[in-house]
Amino acid sequence: MPEMPPYRDQENAGLLAAQTAGDNAPALSISEISQLLKRTVEDRFGFVRVRGELSGVKRAASGHLYLSLKDENARLDGVMWRGGAQRLGFMPEDGVEVIATGKLTTYPGRSNYQIVIERMEIAGEGALLALLAKTKARLEAEGLFARERKRPLPYLPRVIGVVTSPTGAVIRDILHRLRDRFPTHVVVWPVLVQGPGAAAQIAAAVRGFSALEPGGPVPRPDLLIVARGGGSIEDLWCFNDEDVVRAIAASTIPTISAVGHETDTTLADFAADVRAPTPTAAAEMAVPVRGELMAGLADLQARKQRATVRLLSLSRERLEQRARRLPAPQALLEGQAQRLDELGDRLRRALVHRTGLAATLLAQRSAGLRPAALTSRLQQARERLAAQRLRPAVVLQRIEAARTQVGALDRLRRSLDPEAPLARGYVLVKAVDGSLIRSRDAAAAEALLQLKFADGVLEVAPGTAPAQSRPAPKPRSPAPGDAQPKLL
Repeated sequence: MPEMPPYRDQENAGLLAAQTAGDNAPALSISEISQLLKRTVEDRFGFVRVRGELSGVKRAASGHLYLSLKDENARLDGVMWRGGAQRLGFMPEDGVEVIATGKLTTYPGRSNYQIVIERMEIAGEGALLALLAKTKARLEAEGLFARERKRPLPYLPRVIGVVTSPTGAVIRDILHRLRDRFPTHVVVWPVLVQGPGAAAQIAAAVRGFSALEPGGPVPRPDLLIVARGGGSIEDLWCFNDEDVVRAIAASTIPTISAVGHETDTTLADFAADVRAPTPTAAAEMAVPVRGELMAGLADLQARKQRATVRLLSLSRERLEQRARRLPAPQALLEGQAQRLDELGDRLRRALVHRTGLAATLLAQRSAGLRPAALTSRLQQARERLAAQRLRPAVVLQRIEAARTQVGALDRLRRSLDPEAPLARGYVLVKAVDGSLIRSRDAAAAEALLQLKFADGVLEVAPGTAPAQSRPAPKPRSPAPGDAQPKLL
């Protein structure tokens, strides 16, 4: 390593910076040099087109898009403001090769330069197809294209919703084909089918049809057709938009995708329940041929009539055959008629015999019903009754003896009744539970006593009260007969 020469102060070098007269290079501030550099770059590169691969794509909450463009040797930061980002016809992703149009500028805050993108396009059909394949693989991994999600189309929809341009030949072809096959109520949601804003309108239309309520002012479709005529891959790119694909996959109405010609394929075809090669084919898939249905119904009606006639003929033949095998009605009743005659004859003979027996029995019994016999039997009954000694006097005597005995028992009961003395001024002292109190100590131990008088019960609380002197008895006035006569 070579040796550095020793530091030597120059003769005109000073410790403090000073500006001399005639100096045409004054010292600039950082902000001033940054602004000069910014104006120089913007004046020199006010309009540029840059081709590179997207990297670090990030969409801020404000809607602005921040990214980097790179190639094998360099990298350029870029920003796309919200207005331009909303007009993009594709979803920027890392690894997509694009051509960005805009202007170069500097960002003093970080001392770097960047491109402000006004328009961004995919760089060539190869890059477009690469982006398409990448988006398809990602959505397929999420299951949006799974076969299990596919729903069968309704056989005969009452209302069909169509998402397409209202002025193109597609809607006329669909309406014409539906009118020829089976006239159906069609609701058209007009949208752009290519260019900026087309993807947002198509996705909004699909979601709008799904949000319709049954029975509302706008009829809810039973089937949905998303259609567009043929075109280049750039013209059909809006049907590859992720927002459109997700809207079709989330639709609550069975959907037919009819975009482009048979050779054109978009991601919307994979998300839809059924893919039609052309819009006309979509109309043919949507409804059957009314004439064929009517012919089929007529054929079924004729077959039903022929089957009915054949069944009636076979039934009639079987009935006639079975009727011929049945015996004649007279033959079935002959044996029963003969038995009826025999039973009638036996009944007559039995009635005559029974009448004779009853007459004989009546004659025998009538001998015992003479007045003399009845009188004799009455007298015998009276004698048997008298022998039983059931005279009224005997019965009354026994009743009186029982009454006397009952009266004695009642007097004994009244004399033994513990409540009988209550009528003479005595009381029964009981506790609250009804037990009898027999001493003063037992009464003092109770909190409450019951005094039972002859006319009711009185509850009292035992306690100590001051003794009161009993008043002296008043002198008894002598009776007039007791006074001793005065001697004087």
